[in-house]
Amino acid sequence: MDKSSLVGILVAVGGITAGLLLDGGNLGQILQPTAAMIVFGGTLGAVMLQFPLPFVILAFGSLANVFIERGSEAGATIAQLVGYANKARKDGVVSLDSELEKIHEPFLKKSLMLAVDGTEPEELRKMMELVMENQAEQEENIPKVFESAGGFSPTIGIIGAVLGLIQVMGHLSDIQEVGRGIAVAFVATIYGVALANLFCLPAAGKLRIRLRERQVQREIVLEGVISILEGMNPRMLETKLRGYLAETAQAKAADDGA
Repeated sequence: MDKSSLVGILVAVGGITAGLLLDGGNLGQILQPTAAMIVFGGTLGAVMLQFPLPFVILAFGSLANVFIERGSEAGATIAQLVGYANKARKDGVVSLDSELEKIHEPFLKKSLMLAVDGTEPEELRKMMELVMENQAEQEENIPKVFESAGGFSPTIGIIGAVLGLIQVMGHLSDIQEVGRGIAVAFVATIYGVALANLFCLPAAGKLRIRLRERQVQREIVLEGVISILEGMNPRMLETKLRGYLAETAQAKAADDGA
């Protein structure tokens, strides 16, 4: 589990709940199914209207990455590439053909396959950079889904509050009923603001960090394969690729501080 995400959401929800209880309130005051239905349903509908359904499904499928820290694979990838460099230096780049069946990561497998097939370094770079750009463009839509949800939900909350106030207007003769109705109406506003600022926007930020780590991983792979194709010394290759770890470490530090 990602301790930063888990502890962060517990502290946020716990702090707000504790403040409510200390002020003499109770959880029953903010647990309103109707308000939740308006805010969550309205926000989901607005997001589905803005984005194609596959993007929405992909975004929700990526939520696990907010709370699960898979760890950086950059170090293992560098070691793997250095191993390929040693083998290519002894037996030639064509000898790496036997390694292709063992590779499960699509980007590495495709890059190495092009190298084994004799693709020129510059041509290989152009082809794989195009793949990287397309993948980055697709992945960029994942955090955008949650950013949009964070923009819609407060407004949907206001809509819920207004709908509640309309219902209150029908009971103006009973002052106690009016007071209770107004309190319930504003719960929708709380749901909308909380959904945006306690979940959607922070989740979008965390997902951007995760996506940047993947992009750095692909950059390491591409630079490593091209360097192997150009016959770079394995030790020099390792030193060169470890330069990318500084950026990964910075992203990790920002993740831990979120």
